[in-house]
Amino acid sequence: MKKLFLGAMLFLSFGAWAQKKTKLDPATAQINANKETAIAALNNAYDADKKTALQIWDFAEVGYKEVKSAALHIQHLRDAGFTVETGVAGIPTAFVATYGTGSPTIGILAEYDALPGINQSASAERDPIVGKNAGHACGHHLFGTASVSAGIAIKELIAAGKLKGTIKVFGTPAEEGGSGKVFLVREGLFNNLDAVIHWHPDDVNAITTTSALANKSAKFKFYGISAHAAAAPDQGRSALDAVEAMDNMVNMMREHIPQETRIHYVITNGGKAPNVIPDFAEVYYYVRHPRRKEVVEIFDRVVKAAEGAALGTGTTMKYDIIGGTHDLLINKTLAETMQANLDKVGGVKYSEAEIAFAKKLQPTMVAPVDLATAATIKPLTYINEGNSGSTDVGDVSYAKPTVGLRAATWVPGTAAHSWQAVASGGTEIGTKGMLVASKTMALTAIDLMSNPDLIKKATEEFNKSIGDYKYKALLGDIKPALNYRD
Repeated sequence: MKKLFLGAMLFLSFGAWAQKKTKLDPATAQINANKETAIAALNNAYDADKKTALQIWDFAEVGYKEVKSAALHIQHLRDAGFTVETGVAGIPTAFVATYGTGSPTIGILAEYDALPGINQSASAERDPIVGKNAGHACGHHLFGTASVSAGIAIKELIAAGKLKGTIKVFGTPAEEGGSGKVFLVREGLFNNLDAVIHWHPDDVNAITTTSALANKSAKFKFYGISAHAAAAPDQGRSALDAVEAMDNMVNMMREHIPQETRIHYVITNGGKAPNVIPDFAEVYYYVRHPRRKEVVEIFDRVVKAAEGAALGTGTTMKYDIIGGTHDLLINKTLAETMQANLDKVGGVKYSEAEIAFAKKLQPTMVAPVDLATAATIKPLTYINEGNSGSTDVGDVSYAKPTVGLRAATWVPGTAAHSWQAVASGGTEIGTKGMLVASKTMALTAIDLMSNPDLIKKATEEFNKSIGDYKYKALLGDIKPALNYRD
């Protein structure tokens, strides 16, 4: 009997110890409670957010022309109690929405521009929409909506006295080629932040741990002399010949540049009629490389090719810089924090109807991927140099510690900038992925606003990454090219 009593006492003591051991400290308990509150708020906002995202999907406004899209986000933020400054950095569709006072100050990036020359209905079959000249083939209708919603969720916690500090939502137009964020960085609008959060639509759920390609772009304009192409060809000087000569020289140059380089171009104006020697022609170039120094050097060689083309064809040339973006600095401290939150949120689960849509869409892809990947979270894997696209978030990452994620808003296997991406983004497959992003960003903001040591560690890592580099915009001192899509 005595043994039984002692055993019972030991059991009770161990149980009490274990209970005490697992009991959370008040600060951690508050963080967890705030996260649950944010998740509940974002779940409640989902139907309204879905409506907003699909409205902007339908607007499909290109860079610097996102008037209706920006206005919708601005109105939602103002209705939520934010103070919104519009037209920042000389860009009519850019804005900064602010709520709260004091430190820490956390920024969330929002994009909303569409891509020209591609449109599609929300169908699993190729179905261009007649009369539409653009589409959200990169999912920025989801991007901006998720970011605004995450910002509002943080605002509610500040308003309730659960968080201290300031939340800012940055409306950043023209990510697709216009380098909108660079002008905000150049204007110093990120200087007073402690950290920046962003995301991007994709076909996987993962933290962004790969750098981006630095990029410099320009439109090369050639001016010649028009004449009758048959009756007086000797009296003409073809601007189109100059464009073609430039393109040929650049294509030969590819053999003699670092292999990581990417150069692409489109002829935006090549004349109007074959029997009229064109006196004007234009070609739009991108130069990319993992390192900004190489981009600058290679771009200068492209300019030399343009000058040579003009000399050889008896034309004149000028060029307008359109954009320029840095590579992306990865902050491992923040990446690990966001990874934990993404793991908590989880991936995207498809309904039977969505599975049917995805299975119908996948045969149209070059490389379909198992649909189950939409529900999974990728582990952290760091790749030092960019091997894909470019983003003006790169310049933001040179201003303040920056962290981002990708969320599965597209059917697995979907390529960015494709009609399949437009189609997925117009369905609940897209908006479900958007919800994953908004939750993950909100939870990460809560961690940053609740833990000064986390911000300190991220800042130390940022300062080490920057070293003695003094930021200088690759696009120079130009004004935003507000009509670059014209």
